[in-house]
Amino acid sequence: MNDLPLKVQKYLNKYSIPGWSVNINTEKVFNNIVVIPAISEYENIKHLLASILKLNSKYLFSTLFLFVINNKKMIVEDIKKDNKQSLKLLENIVHKNESGNDMLISSIINSDINIGFIDASSKDRELPGKTAGVGLARKIGMDHALSLFDFNNTSKKILICLDADCIISKNYLTEIVETFNKKNINAAVIRYEHNIKKNDNGTEAIICYEIFLRYYLLGLLYADSTYAFPTIGSAMACDVESYIRVEGMNKRKAAEDFYFLEKLAKNYEIHEINNAVVYPSGRKSWRVPFGTGQRVGRFLSNVKDEYVLPDPVGFDILKNWLSLFLNDTENDTAIVISKAKKISPQLYNFLTEQNFINIMNGIIKNSKSLKQLYNQKLRWFDGFKTLKFIHYLRDTAYPEINMFDALDEMFKMLNINFESKRKKGTIPHIDIQKKYLIEMRNYLYR
Repeated sequence: MNDLPLKVQKYLNKYSIPGWSVNINTEKVFNNIVVIPAISEYENIKHLLASILKLNSKYLFSTLFLFVINNKKMIVEDIKKDNKQSLKLLENIVHKNESGNDMLISSIINSDINIGFIDASSKDRELPGKTAGVGLARKIGMDHALSLFDFNNTSKKILICLDADCIISKNYLTEIVETFNKKNINAAVIRYEHNIKKNDNGTEAIICYEIFLRYYLLGLLYADSTYAFPTIGSAMACDVESYIRVEGMNKRKAAEDFYFLEKLAKNYEIHEINNAVVYPSGRKSWRVPFGTGQRVGRFLSNVKDEYVLPDPVGFDILKNWLSLFLNDTENDTAIVISKAKKISPQLYNFLTEQNFINIMNGIIKNSKSLKQLYNQKLRWFDGFKTLKFIHYLRDTAYPEINMFDALDEMFKMLNINFESKRKKGTIPHIDIQKKYLIEMRNYLYR
């Protein structure tokens, strides 16, 4: 601890949670650490390790892949047994135990790949029941990673988030490391794509969910929102400096990625690394109360119409509002709220409910420069408030509409030339749905 920079020591003393340790069989320190929370992921960990074996080797020696095998105390035995298998697998790798005919273990042991793990699963090491979840598991891994960086080296110290049910492209590590170092960036999201090759119900479910995710992002891009970036926990990264500045990862059981990236975005530009790809699983899952696994499960259960999206009108209102609100020349609260009412009565009502006049007056009073005023505006109307506003419009004036009607309209708004030959109000064949999704990916990663 004494060899760590003072800012790292201060962070760990104030924010880290004691009770766990890193299992690693080396005195090395690293420039890049990939943190991977895992619960009941034995088979997927093997797939991920096989994917890591295929990585370009340039930065493997200076990178650690740190797994956080976790569960709470009161959980079914099958999950504990699966986690024990994962721990045994990782122990064999860390301690270079090549007994048996496990080619995966032998291949990793005889490579430049560095593996470590944190046991947050075994008796007396489990996560506390009230806060157990992916946010806490990520936090434990990321906080412990801070003690394992080579701070005597001038290269960026990069914290990378990944999930155990993913695989990654061969250039995953090289693209992340070189983008951070050559462009001197602080935070980034990485390209992600679910597997949509099949034509089964599971593929239909993940296409529907990924369209939902990307549609919202397209809407934010159209509106020129500062918070227009994907919030996928398995596809984000930051340097140590930014991690400490935003006081680290949160302990949320879900949406930890959304809130973490939002904190980063209030302090740094979120860059996009689009030449490397994370391929998340599209399975249904019980692991989080909402998100990919929950949405896929809901789709397969057929409990509601999943083929709906927010009316694009909402993003047009958002665009006009942001243009007004973030304009340096218009800082009279009374005028701003009056113009907001002309944009949309629902916008006016929303702002009134959010106590806009008092908050805006306070922001103006406490801002000593136009730059500070602008930044304070962005901090107030942040990613969460943006999401609340879109939901408010949905619930009060512009209900959700057919998914593909919404997409057709959004494509027009963004000048995306796409011809589906689909009748309005219909849900096209899965092959056409794939074309919609691919068109969205192409636009976002152009």
